[in-house]
Amino acid sequence: MTHPLLTALAQARRRDAPMFVKWCELSGVPACPATPASVARFVTDCAALGMDRLWPAVKDISRLHVSLGLADPTLGGAAASAMSAIAAIPPPRSWPGLFKQRFDELPYDIKVHLAAHEAQRERALRRAQNEAASARQKLAALEAQTKDEKTNGNEATTRDKD
Repeated sequence: MTHPLLTALAQARRRDAPMFVKWCELSGVPACPATPASVARFVTDCAALGMDRLWPAVKDISRLHVSLGLADPTLGGAAASAMSAIAAIPPPRSWPGLFKQRFDELPYDIKVHLAAHEAQRERALRRAQNEAASARQKLAALEAQTKDEKTNGNEATTRDKD
């Protein structure tokens, strides 16, 4: 006979992280506490699901462990590297090389936020560059017009004097 507390814990695992628990049962690894390596294997094995389905499952693993007062096996290390390999989010172009290498260690949701912020920054930069180029063109046209007016105005004045 199993202890009622163990039964309740098993039910909580299935309810809070059902996809991961099923994968653990099939793979013969413990679902709770999970190791970062087992989470990384889970992510790699389930990569075909895509990030839209995989990321909520990883968040479920995280919530399950945190709710039980355990360390979150999804943060950093092997799990983050596995997520990075699947998500393929490039590091921000504006970051120095050393930080670009560490970008893969960040959790997926942080990388999505940073990538969106970087894209917004790039658009603003391009818009500012386009506006500056347009202003330079207008200034050059105005300078040319002013020069023509001065040249044509001086010729007319010179002819009147003769």
